[in-house]
Order: sequence, then C-alpha cells, then structure tokens
Amino acid sequence: MSHTLGIRQAQKQKTRQALLDAALALLEEQSLSSLGLREVTRAVGVAPTAFYRHFRSTADLGVALVEEALGSLHPMIRTTVSTTGDHEERITRAIDLIARHVDGYPAHVRFIARERHGGVQPVREAIRDQLARFAQEVKDELAKDSMSRGWSEDDLLMLAHLYVDQMLSTASLFLEALEGPEEERAERTRRLTRLATRQMRLIGLGRQHWLD
Repeated sequence: MSHTLGIRQAQKQKTRQALLDAALALLEEQSLSSLGLREVTRAVGVAPTAFYRHFRSTADLGVALVEEALGSLHPMIRTTVSTTGDHEERITRAIDLIARHVDGYPAHVRFIARERHGGVQPVREAIRDQLARFAQEVKDELAKDSMSRGWSEDDLLMLAHLYVDQMLSTASLFLEALEGPEEERAERTRRLTRLATRQMRLIGLGRQHWLD
C-alpha cells in the first residue's frame, strides 16, 4: 500500500511541476493576469479540473512560481555581499553570480521582473515578501563587516535594500543582453557588466562615506 501511495505522490508532484513549467513557458509572452488555467492544462494535456488538485487559482500558481524563482536564491544573495575579499572582488563575484543565474533561468527572471509590479496582488505580495527576506539576510551579512561599525539598524537595512534593488536591476540588464542577434550578445554583456560594476561601486562609495 505504501508503495502505491508513493507512486501516486510522485505522479502528483510530476503533474504539479508540469503545470508550473507550462505556465512559465506561457508567461514568456503574456502577464499572469491574462493567463487562463485552460491554457495551462491544455499545454500539459490534463483536464481543467485536474488543475484544482494542485492550485486554488492561477494566482496561487503564480505564488508557487515566485517560490520556485526566488526561494532557492537566498544562499546566492548572501554570497554576493559576504565579507570575503575586497570591495572589487565582491562586486565581481556578485555580478558573475547574477549573470550566470540569468543565463540559466531567464524565464524565471523575466517572470519576476514583469510580475513584481503586475496586476495580481498575491503574487506582488509574495515577491515583496521574498525581497524583504533578501534584504534582511543581506543586512545580517553587512553587519558582520567592520565597515558597518557605528551604523544604525535602520541604515543597514536601507543599504541592504539598495543592494537587493541593484541586484534585481542588474539581473534585468543581463536579461536584455540575451535578446537580439547572437553575434552581438558578448559585446552587450561586456557593456552591461561595466555599467553594473560602476553602479555597484557608486553604492560602495556612498557606504564608505555615510558616517562622515
């Protein structure tokens, strides 16, 4: 009996993931607010009623996509601001991690960029909550740095939000670099890397002189 239950659970999880994958693919060309559950179930090849065995609504599916897109990134976000290396090394590491993530998961990045200010409130709130967690984790890492000595908790959190916003902005820049002719991609990537590096340096300079 337990073996049968295990098979059923595995099949249920497989169908759930197929619905998420199909929705993500469909969202390459539209927003979540315009996505119909019949589109998703048709792409997977299951009956529309099967959708409700996994999600209460398309908004619920969108929240699950937020978790899939952002939930696993917390260790990476902390790594981008860890105290290992000097300021330039940290910038290089952060930008490299972001670039590799965008290259590996462009659909997830595009989904978050579009839905962060989209028309589905539960999804906006889920993204906001994840970003707030990122900011808190970045703040905790920044607090370990000797450069943060004398900073108030509020100012450290403000700085953390600046870094998180900059990471999202950098991810959006690299997403743009994936578009257009392939032969121009390398040059676009180099240009955007230089821009992202300068932006991170600017935040770093502000941090150095904040207590002056």
